[in-house]
Amino acid sequence: MKETIELKGHIIDSLILPKVLDTIMDMEGQFEILKLDVGKTKKDTSHAVIAVDGSEELFDELEKLGALLPTKKVETKKAPKDNVLPDGFYGTTHHPTYVYLKGRWQKVKNLEMDCVIAIEGEKAVCKRQGLIKKGDEIVVGMGGVRVEAPQRSREPEDIFGFMSSEISPEKPVNAYIKDLAAEMKKIHGEKGFIIHVVGTAIAHTGADEALAELVRMGYVNALFTGNGFATMDIEKQLFGTTLGMDRKTGRILKRGYKSHLVAINEMWKAGGIKKAVEKGVLKGGVMYECVKNRVPFVVGGSLRDDGPLPDTITDVMAAQDEMRKYVQKAGMCMIYASMLHGIATGNMLPSRVKTVCIDINPYVVTRLQDRGTTQALGIVSDPAVILPRLVDELRKK
Repeated sequence: MKETIELKGHIIDSLILPKVLDTIMDMEGQFEILKLDVGKTKKDTSHAVIAVDGSEELFDELEKLGALLPTKKVETKKAPKDNVLPDGFYGTTHHPTYVYLKGRWQKVKNLEMDCVIAIEGEKAVCKRQGLIKKGDEIVVGMGGVRVEAPQRSREPEDIFGFMSSEISPEKPVNAYIKDLAAEMKKIHGEKGFIIHVVGTAIAHTGADEALAELVRMGYVNALFTGNGFATMDIEKQLFGTTLGMDRKTGRILKRGYKSHLVAINEMWKAGGIKKAVEKGVLKGGVMYECVKNRVPFVVGGSLRDDGPLPDTITDVMAAQDEMRKYVQKAGMCMIYASMLHGIATGNMLPSRVKTVCIDINPYVVTRLQDRGTTQALGIVSDPAVILPRLVDELRKK
């Protein structure tokens, strides 16, 4: 098929134009640049018009990179059964997406990657496959769909840029902490929404005290975690241990392996974490601070969970949907030592969200880069070192 595509914006320094040309060649297509107007300063935008000859799959990839195809009315087909998509359905990215509906471009609501677009009256809504019902109008093909490609920040001091450099522990952590604190203060001052995603290492290493302080200071607007961290946080407050390991000496106590099960049992006896706080059973810790400061939390379960806690959502799809109530509000998301919940959250976030991943494992940090987010900061370090210093920086006037 032959089409004339357009590219608009900061397409050169954001590498959109070379990516488009590389994709055409890699997928055995042909191109001719019909027009190329290059911006003369860093704030000027550029414009390219390119004639392309290639497969339908090629144009699908170009559209994901931000190429504008000739305007067509969006095409839909009805879902044949519950949870079954029509052939040729359009799969979403996490970049801002629009569909041409009723004579104008409509922004797709609740956007996230690896989902589909359902047309509901005059609205276009992003949905996961498990929520699709028989008869839903699902967007098919790429006609009438437009994606805004990520573009490089115009500000040189912005620490949230393309994660194009190699992930490494050899980075200026002190400078990052100062800039990160400044960005958090800005979002907090604008009544923005900051999500924190937490893994079990936060309890083991002692970083939980700094995280609890962040909750008290108002820099945590929602907390996502698993049964493991929530249980260890509670166990630590009740018995001074995490999985039987003494918080002060690091030694495993005799019969300490049972402590986390007792902690879970105490929460069941109280009627859940909130009730345990109200009854005075739970008197400190991150989960306690969330309850006291009215910070919503989502505890998502997994196959390896003990118990679990009464607050743990064991249906993982239900846990996802609970998390979705908050991700669209987010201006920033901070992920600490959590591969499972961190990557799950990252997949739900729109690419505009400033995302911070702090993990001692470079692989987890690299996965953030693989998402193609436009606003990302990865720090390869121990969160137990970073979080207390971040709290100190946030306390400064």
